[in-house]
Amino acid sequence: MAKAENLMVEQLKNNFKAFEARLNGISKNQWHQMRKEAIDAFTSNGFPGVKDEEYRYTPIGKAIEKNFDLSMLGIETPETGTFVPVFSKEHAIHIFIRNGKIDHENLNDISEAGVEVCSLKDALVQYPKEIESHLGKYANVHKDSFAALNMAFSNDGVFIKIPRNTQLEKPLIVHYITEGKGEEKIFQTRNLIIAEEGSNAKIIESYTNSDNIRQFSNHVTEIVVKANANFNFYKLQNQGNQAYHIDSTYISQLRDSTLQSYVLTLEGKIIRNNLNIILDGENCEAHMFGLYVIHEDSHIDNHTSVDHKAPNCYSNEVYKGILDNNSKGVFNGKVFVRQDAQKTNAYQSNKNILLTDTATINTKPQLEIWADDVSCSHGCTTGQLDEEQLFYLRSRGIGKSSARAMLLHAFVNDVLDKIEIDFLHDYFNSEMYNRLDWES
Repeated sequence: MAKAENLMVEQLKNNFKAFEARLNGISKNQWHQMRKEAIDAFTSNGFPGVKDEEYRYTPIGKAIEKNFDLSMLGIETPETGTFVPVFSKEHAIHIFIRNGKIDHENLNDISEAGVEVCSLKDALVQYPKEIESHLGKYANVHKDSFAALNMAFSNDGVFIKIPRNTQLEKPLIVHYITEGKGEEKIFQTRNLIIAEEGSNAKIIESYTNSDNIRQFSNHVTEIVVKANANFNFYKLQNQGNQAYHIDSTYISQLRDSTLQSYVLTLEGKIIRNNLNIILDGENCEAHMFGLYVIHEDSHIDNHTSVDHKAPNCYSNEVYKGILDNNSKGVFNGKVFVRQDAQKTNAYQSNKNILLTDTATINTKPQLEIWADDVSCSHGCTTGQLDEEQLFYLRSRGIGKSSARAMLLHAFVNDVLDKIEIDFLHDYFNSEMYNRLDWES
């Protein structure tokens, strides 16, 4: 190990000891036992380097070491409470996590909507059975260094439980807000969400910056979708151009459950999305949609993994990207079909449009199949706008930028139309038009 790496490891060990000392007598609970295992795993493996195949095109570990003071890990940043969300309170249930800390005032009366919500720290006492069964059971700290870093230093987040046969009438939005002035911000937030048998819910994670603040946020959400549940999960990422963000979601589906996952990305300096889904019971369905419309020097990396463990399951994955200026994109999708997962139907697609010669995309859809009776396919495309279509629209009196935006809108329409929440569809549609210089 190089000298600089040794210094970083020692620094993080010292950070962890100081963090541990601030836990006020809860260092013997289950969560903290997992923290100690995680810090050992991280200091053993370190940040992923350029030789790590999973991070070959996204050297975020090196960028974080270069740009951030890691001695800030484990130190809480005060929340200011000045940010106003773009979505109306009338249309959704709102939870706020400001500068990595949950806003407890906004948790009042949420239970009236039929959902059980508390901070993850409070869930250790209020929901010990669920914590013992699920916390840390899906994010593997020995395989993923960022999952290990999150487990080691996370101290807040939200616990959400949708009770059996509950049908949430409104979407629930968890707002991750970076606000304030001055220093860089470092957050390690963690969520646990349980959708019980027969429940139906829509949950949104929204990431925004009130100011252009340099931040390193490392977020982990573990989700359990139980039998016959229908779960819609959205991520909306519209962060500043100094945001370094790793977002890891681990979802376990049980029999006859249905999942719709949406990852919608507009801006960030470097964003890495890890979506890992396990189909762990018969007759599961998982539908995954991704859309990234990025510009300037944004770097967006979407890594997905779908593990078909049980027979008679279906997964469908469609990710589309529009890249402008010097932006960079990465897509790496894996579908595993185990030997017992007969009658699997799996589809995977990634399509991209590059608007400039300096925009780049690296795409790699993959299938690994160990069963005989399956129907699986994958594919990817990368190209530019069709000049003949552009000429056709311009010959009918449509301006160049409007014609371009019309074609790009048609390109992403099959993903946009899958967004079932009207106000979220309208917001993303409007933001996309603004970025593409739409002319009315």
